[in-house]
Amino acid sequence: MLEAGNNDDLPPIPGKRYFTIGEVSDLCGVKPHVLRYWEQEFPQLKPVKRRGNRRYYQRQDVMVIRQIRSLLYEEGFTIGGARQRLQGEEARSDVTQSQQIVRQLRMELEEIARILRR
Repeated sequence: MLEAGNNDDLPPIPGKRYFTIGEVSDLCGVKPHVLRYWEQEFPQLKPVKRRGNRRYYQRQDVMVIRQIRSLLYEEGFTIGGARQRLQGEEARSDVTQSQQIVRQLRMELEEIARILRR
């Protein structure tokens, strides 16, 4: 869902837990001041802030940034349109995840009921 298809020209995301704003800038092909602006515009972007307000992005943040970049630069969305698109995808993802949790709970409850019947 998050990995946009038009990001083939970008380097692969290393297997690190946290990335600095400079690293994310290089990984996503976006300048640091643009990343800081996008944090204000897209609620999905919430990097961890440590001492001196240093930002540390996680892998999921990098994938979201790549998707935002693709929506804005390659697909021609406006900031508002990209925000709506991301929120719509997030809502669909939440529904799917909730359905999976309900299925898992149902299976566990059925298993408990079978054990209790014995």
